[in-house]
Amino acid sequence: MSEQRIVWLDHKEARIFQVAPDPRARDVVQAPLHSTHHRHPGSNAEPHPQDEQHFFAKIVALLHGADAVLLVGPSTAKLHFVNYLHGKALALAHHIVGVETVDHPTDGQLVAYAQAYFAHGHPAARAVS
Repeated sequence: MSEQRIVWLDHKEARIFQVAPDPRARDVVQAPLHSTHHRHPGSNAEPHPQDEQHFFAKIVALLHGADAVLLVGPSTAKLHFVNYLHGKALALAHHIVGVETVDHPTDGQLVAYAQAYFAHGHPAARAVS
């Protein structure tokens, strides 16, 4: 059976669920919180440019072996992740079957959404199952 996964992603964390064959498998990756630099005293802290790269690399490592990946989330982080994949993990980019905007569901809602998507959703998702 193919491995289907859903990744809920924002700029703070990623929640990764295996949808098939075992919908109970779950991982959480936290984005770096403390790695910031300052332009000068009194300026606002900004994320270090490498923080996002490290965050995305951890997600890629957890998606190893996935045949189909659905990316969801409320913000632009999922689009930044797709761009990262095209530059750093092209093999995984070919397994992305959809990118959807989803607010802040519970874990159960997220798994149910993914199961419905893979069962009835995008043609590429059906072709993998």
